[in-house]
Amino acid sequence: MSTTASCPFPSWSAFDMDQSVILQEQVREAYAQSRALHIQGSGSKHFYGRSVRHGEPLRMRAHQGVVDYEPSELFITLRAGTTLQNLQEQLAEAGQMLPFEPPFFGTEATIGGTLACGFSGPRRPYAGSARDYVLGVQLLNGQGEILRFGGQVMKNVAGYDVSRLLVGSLGTLGVLLEVTLKVLPRPEQELTLVQELPMAAAIDQMNQWAAQPLPVSASAWYDNYLYLRLSGATKAVEAAGRKIGGEILTGADAFWTDLREHRHEFFQGDAPLWRLAVAPASPPLPLPEATLIEWGGGQRWLRGHQDAEALQALAAKHGGHATLFRGGDGSGEVFHPLSPHLLALQQRLKKAFDPRGILNPGRLYAAL
Repeated sequence: MSTTASCPFPSWSAFDMDQSVILQEQVREAYAQSRALHIQGSGSKHFYGRSVRHGEPLRMRAHQGVVDYEPSELFITLRAGTTLQNLQEQLAEAGQMLPFEPPFFGTEATIGGTLACGFSGPRRPYAGSARDYVLGVQLLNGQGEILRFGGQVMKNVAGYDVSRLLVGSLGTLGVLLEVTLKVLPRPEQELTLVQELPMAAAIDQMNQWAAQPLPVSASAWYDNYLYLRLSGATKAVEAAGRKIGGEILTGADAFWTDLREHRHEFFQGDAPLWRLAVAPASPPLPLPEATLIEWGGGQRWLRGHQDAEALQALAAKHGGHATLFRGGDGSGEVFHPLSPHLLALQQRLKKAFDPRGILNPGRLYAAL
């Protein structure tokens, strides 16, 4: 279905640029010559992953535009170079949103880069991750073949789900050309409450709230203050607010945006940033620096030069993993080590999708 016929917002025609044939030829040539390619969008996520960048750039930014958008069917299909800003503006016109609330980390951030990194924002533990909203993809494998997986509705997502497998793979399995995403209506009302609580009490409280039928859509703790966002129907939000209590935060939209985009004071400075994903109910961890907690206790941020193996062991002890998210020495491994079994599985997947290892080699793990 063409963009003009299916998309009710003609202003998007200015962004309609299909570069599939050009990109396919570049990948085919690189495959024939066993030449590495470095997939590039806007560069907003350049900091993430291993700093090793092999090969010539495969530029995706011009490959943009909406292919199909049916607000009543709650899905949108678009090209990978489309910016998050343009995407969210269009969804807002229809009163809809991306439920996983992805961070931009740059005004020109693209949907392709966002999914390649697997980034989700404050709403993630309550609405689902980026991976949960991918219905289908079109991609270029390492041989320059265009492949399609999934569809436009959840019932088409069955069996070995390649569409979602690509989320977080940092372009090592394929070049994302198009993606179909499930979207949802924007909430009728939002309210953010603040309570002064020490870390242990805040973690306990967040987990208690998560176990109740409350319209929680975001939570965060920093410097002895717990922030809780409620989203949904007005009556439900107001009732939950009365039950939970606390002070109403003015300028709440700016607070959550700054937190999502790492403009909050905690993230300022040049010290390396570590992300620990742990079981939400994990107690306060014995960390040497100040901590910011999100996702109901499941995501814990730490700044400073840390011992990677010690952090990884600590995260694993609490059912999770540790990642050097930004800064520090990116030439080594920045993600939690894989077990021999998982590494072998990843290598087999890499071989199947990218036989000559030309797509973003070493960006995820040195062995990939």
